[in-house]
Amino acid sequence: MKLIYQVHEKPSVPKTILFALQQLLAIMAATLVVPMIINGKVGLSGDMAMSPAAALFGAGIGTFVYLLFTKFKSPVFLGSSFAFIGSMCAAFTGATTAALGYLGLIFGALFAGLVYVVIALLVKVVGVNWLNKLMPAVVIGPTVAIIGLSLAGNAVGDLQKGNVTTLLGEPIASPLACVLCGLVTLFVTILCSTFGKKTLRLIPFIVGIGAGYLVANLLTLIGNAADVDALKIVSYESFKALTADGVKLSSFFSIPSFTFLTAFGAFDELSWSYIGTVLVAYMPVAFVVFAEHVADHKNISSIIEKDLLEDPGLSRTLLGDGVGSMAGALFGGCPNTTYGESVACVAISGNASVVTILFAAAGAVLVSLLSPFVALVNSIPSCVMGGACVALYGFIAVSGLKMLKEVDLGENKNLFVASTILVTGIGGLSLTFGKVTVTAIACALILGILVNVMLSSVKTNDQNKEE
Repeated sequence: MKLIYQVHEKPSVPKTILFALQQLLAIMAATLVVPMIINGKVGLSGDMAMSPAAALFGAGIGTFVYLLFTKFKSPVFLGSSFAFIGSMCAAFTGATTAALGYLGLIFGALFAGLVYVVIALLVKVVGVNWLNKLMPAVVIGPTVAIIGLSLAGNAVGDLQKGNVTTLLGEPIASPLACVLCGLVTLFVTILCSTFGKKTLRLIPFIVGIGAGYLVANLLTLIGNAADVDALKIVSYESFKALTADGVKLSSFFSIPSFTFLTAFGAFDELSWSYIGTVLVAYMPVAFVVFAEHVADHKNISSIIEKDLLEDPGLSRTLLGDGVGSMAGALFGGCPNTTYGESVACVAISGNASVVTILFAAAGAVLVSLLSPFVALVNSIPSCVMGGACVALYGFIAVSGLKMLKEVDLGENKNLFVASTILVTGIGGLSLTFGKVTVTAIACALILGILVNVMLSSVKTNDQNKEE
């Protein structure tokens, strides 16, 4: 893939700020929604609710840590991990108070990070050759593809929804009007990325989201003026909340509700049984996320044409991901992980400059403190972000399929491995053992590895010809 900016290159500061904003927009929706999901599932509200702004702050800190461990050689942003949602819910449901639940989130992230540290030390001792044999392109390619395809339903669902809802939380806008806004976002993004000049081609998502947001606002203004619910797409409640009590300093600048501050008062409630509950909920999931970590780094390696598992090395990327996840959870409660949206943004824009990721991490920390910006992001309707995600998730899927271009799918061995992963992954096969859920992606990857190992003794056509 032809990159406009390589990993080590440094665009001018104004351009870097613009590129960093695009990275933020690519990862922000998913990062902010995880704590909102936990609040809904567990029933947290008011002062005890998880803070999306704190999760964004934690993602920025986690990304800083990741960049340090990887010696600024891996252009990937870390954000809130969806894989740990069940684990986070278990930390709250097993707690006697919300404060203890927050303490459980911190302990859980420490347990998960410890898994990464142990694997990193193992890799440091024995190397990564075993991993390349265990997870060759025929295994990793389809796995990366289903990471994108598994999110397709989310993108299409968002494409049909606005942010104005009834008292029961149901969107009131017409799905057709929402799809129009989403398609404007998608088409403008595509046109900018394909036909835009150098700078425009590097920021297709900013232009695309801006265009979709503009159309959504125009339709909403018409809907409000004519009292047509079908056109009411954009909710302005986040802006109204800023000045509900008058214009104050907090209307422009506010400190997020950090997890560790709430957890300090819960140490006297801690028990060994609760620690065991958190341990069982988090550590097995960490092994699952390890597989996704490898897939993401193989994917970004193919994009930048440098093997990150060799330099800076899998041990460093694991340590960066693991320790970064601990740091992120300390502030925001959500364990972090490398984001496929970030990888796709690099691929589509052709900008692999790690300085962009550094600025994006700093931006995440800064933005989480700026109430108007958080309100602006919250006001972007789902349909607009859905249009952007069609491109982002599609690129993740295509990146995986591109890894198969050198794999001979005429060989039954390769065909069975790839088909097993694709069908079980897209089909959504997941397994639950008590409080531990093995996601569809992890199940597909494990089955693919098993099939590949089972057929490892089968000779390929090339090997037969040599004999």
